[in-house]
Amino acid sequence: MKPTGAASTNQSYSNGGSDTIKNNYNFMKKIMLGLMAIPAFCLSVSAQTKLFDGKTTTGWHTYLKKDVVGWKVVDGALQLDPKAEGHGDLVTDGEYENYELTLEWNITKEGNSGVIFGVHEDPQFGATYLTGMEMQVLDNKDAEDNKKANHLAGSLYDMIAPSKDVCKPAGEWNKIKLRKKDGQITFWLNGTQIVDVKIGSDEWNQALSTSKFKNWKGFAAYPKGHIALQDHGHLVSYRNIKLKEL
Repeated sequence: MKPTGAASTNQSYSNGGSDTIKNNYNFMKKIMLGLMAIPAFCLSVSAQTKLFDGKTTTGWHTYLKKDVVGWKVVDGALQLDPKAEGHGDLVTDGEYENYELTLEWNITKEGNSGVIFGVHEDPQFGATYLTGMEMQVLDNKDAEDNKKANHLAGSLYDMIAPSKDVCKPAGEWNKIKLRKKDGQITFWLNGTQIVDVKIGSDEWNQALSTSKFKNWKGFAAYPKGHIALQDHGHLVSYRNIKLKEL
């Protein structure tokens, strides 16, 4: 004879085993999902490249020269020495087409510089700005070139003015993000989007037609190019320079 309560006891053991298996399955599922997410996270992080290591000028050279001239690393930033002999625009060794570029810049009083992109390096073009477009770097208050809205800090230089004035004063660090994707150009300054235009659009063509670049055959003509930090003869510093290819 089966003891009273034996059936219920066995049923209890059976349910307990089932619950344990189910719990173990859910636990292992969570672990596997977590492990699957790690490669995706690592890929996202690794997709962003430091263009400047904060210690050396590796990965850069002066435009149309083999080495870096006039720029040095000071307190973790690339800094132009405007008194150095033979100085000029600093350009990346690599060329890029679709990307997001982030960096910080600091300009001295009355200073002028720029981040120039889409630069085609060729002796027939004696300067980076003959082919590259520029995100302006400027002391908006005291620089000489502050008379036009499309010459102010954050503008697509001589073409499109920033939608808002969010630039910090000379001597303070400003943070930018520059996005270039299939001809669409978007600028952010200190977290605020200030320029958004597509190369070849009606807005672009209108802006180009009234700019000094309108008859320059090489201007914005190269989808893939170098990125340059402009030497405009003023003390300027750049740091935390990173690029993510899109």
